[in-house]
Amino acid sequence: MLYKILLVDDDTTLLKFLREYFENEGEYIVLTATSGTEALRIAYRDHPDLVVLDVMMPGMDGWEVTARLRELSDIPIILLTGKGAEADKLRGFRLGVDDYVVKPFSFAELSARIQAILHRVRRTSGMVSDIIPIGELRVDLNKREVRRGEQMVALTPTEFRLLECLAQHAGRAVAESELIQSVWSGTNAEQHTAAVRRYIWLLRQKIEPDPANPKYLLTVRGYGYRLEVGE
Repeated sequence: MLYKILLVDDDTTLLKFLREYFENEGEYIVLTATSGTEALRIAYRDHPDLVVLDVMMPGMDGWEVTARLRELSDIPIILLTGKGAEADKLRGFRLGVDDYVVKPFSFAELSARIQAILHRVRRTSGMVSDIIPIGELRVDLNKREVRRGEQMVALTPTEFRLLECLAQHAGRAVAESELIQSVWSGTNAEQHTAAVRRYIWLLRQKIEPDPANPKYLLTVRGYGYRLEVGE
């Protein structure tokens, strides 16, 4: 399933790089707009699944675009801005935005936030199950537990967050940088790279029939990891 996302920013260079990044991920149909007026026209015409919206634009700014979108739709909105003050964040959340990313930011961070929101929307709408099978295991994303039959598999909170991120993208390779951002907030990439590998090893001890020869939690060399689910 391809998601349709609308990227709105008057910085055409940033917009170009963002479009290329998300198109290369292979999961999105990417629409772009360089003004609030154009963004509203595209949103009403093409009905995107999510909007990434810059706040500080000439003419109609992101605040007004958000307010107008909210008059007619509950489409997920991520505000993208250089403003990091708490008052600005509270203003955005009062208008009904779903998340708030402060410039400068990493594309991997923005991608992880988009994925999290789209997955939440799918779960809320019943498009994806809260129960994910991994061989004989069942991962319950709602109860945040893993069971083998009636027996609970004990995972630490960090282990579960890592498994959850992989499960949300089951069958797709997830970049190590995306895992770092989702699980550890990406504050120290070098330190967290070692942590990802350590926790992958720990997870394999708990979910794989033969941890030395994994069949579910697979390494994608030079990129990240992929979780194969199902029977």
